[in-house]
Amino acid sequence: MGQALYRKYRSKSLAEVVGQKHITDTLMNALKNNRISHAYLFTGPRGVGKTSVARIWAHEINGLPYTENQIHLDIIEIDAASNRRIDEIRELRDKVQLAPSSAKYKVYIIDEVHMLTKEAFNALLKTLEEPPEHAVFVLATTEAHKLPETIVSRTQRFTFNAINIDDAVQHLKEIAKKEKIEIDEGSLKLIARHGDGSLRDSISILDQASNIGKIIEVADIENLIGIVSEDGIKQIVAALILGDTKTTSQLFVELTSNVGTAQQIAIQINQELRSMIASGNVLSKQMTNLMKDLIIVPSSNDPVTYLQIALFEATTSINELQNVPQKQTLINPKPEKAITDIRSDKPADTENNDTPTYDSVVTDDTLNQSDLWSKVLTEIKKHHNTLYSIARMAKVSISDHQIDLQFSFSFHQKRINETKNRQMIADTIFKITNENYAVTTSIGDKIVDVGTKPSKTKKEENSNLENISNIFGSAEVLKS
Repeated sequence: MGQALYRKYRSKSLAEVVGQKHITDTLMNALKNNRISHAYLFTGPRGVGKTSVARIWAHEINGLPYTENQIHLDIIEIDAASNRRIDEIRELRDKVQLAPSSAKYKVYIIDEVHMLTKEAFNALLKTLEEPPEHAVFVLATTEAHKLPETIVSRTQRFTFNAINIDDAVQHLKEIAKKEKIEIDEGSLKLIARHGDGSLRDSISILDQASNIGKIIEVADIENLIGIVSEDGIKQIVAALILGDTKTTSQLFVELTSNVGTAQQIAIQINQELRSMIASGNVLSKQMTNLMKDLIIVPSSNDPVTYLQIALFEATTSINELQNVPQKQTLINPKPEKAITDIRSDKPADTENNDTPTYDSVVTDDTLNQSDLWSKVLTEIKKHHNTLYSIARMAKVSISDHQIDLQFSFSFHQKRINETKNRQMIADTIFKITNENYAVTTSIGDKIVDVGTKPSKTKKEENSNLENISNIFGSAEVLKS
């Protein structure tokens, strides 16, 4: 029977440990200076090397070679999940007084130590308070918050980090080369991301993928671990941001029926939203509330239904916010001076103009241009929350009676360029300055005159999917 890869490539020395240099360097220095503590506490997520380092450390301080199958009488491993009662700890306390059989130290490795009962912790505390010179304890846990402070305070604590993607990919690449597994870079990155910081989990996925028997590609890994493609997730996220309930529902049915589980879809949507925030994008309150709901999906009794409700509530709340009529106070429906088109001298049609006249007009002949856009946003916010939420995302450049609004997404640019929205911006600027400003919008180096009418879509039924592509770029659209 073949050996699992995560066991075959388990670290055998401190120098081989991946992604925990802050810990291995400290331990190696302590060993070099002969400063061995009587108790250590290793905390951190699963699969990051806590138990491996504990075993390596037990052998290093005793000057013993470490191999996977070798058992040493003076290195005792205890699983606290199955030996959690006070009787087992009392037995340990009695035996710890006995001198090592051949090694310098008798080392007790207690894994998942948080599983001990209250009485067992009290018994262990007595030993940690007055340990014999020859005894060393290494406690390991994924849930350090469950340990009594009296235990923690009597140990040297080392916090293990989740393995970052680059370190994981490099290690997986080395294993794949040794095992003659043909796999591309994209597949390794997907495995590392799905491992979620656990090197052991990532190696296990690679081990499973090695049975595919061909050059392994991203699609193979997606099918193997049951996750949705990156394009599929971006499409549903875009539909959510737009408040497009119909498209969101269609994609939800498609993804849950043919591709992934509700738990995995929830995790991937949350990861995509977090990635957008990390990239500097501002998400609506509805999206941040959705992120909280998505965290609960994997642990819910009915993940599919919970996810469906969470997505529906998010899109519905966005639609309600966009469609709420704004309270308008028309002080002067027909301004004394006709509003002119932003980029021409042609008078705008004020007969049927439903753009509100503002409650107060900011007038200042010496208005500083650096303050202008802030005043424009303040005025717009009073009457149109949706337009305000889009306009505030712009990076603004003002010079010589010209305002350029630069956006990250072309979708936001198109929304600003809509006739009603651009007229409201024009009216606001005029009300504040009593002057006409040329307003342009841009995406990167591409500048669009706000006065230019927005392009029409060929078919209205395709508008939602076009908006999705505007946000995330071209992508294959899942067919419903």
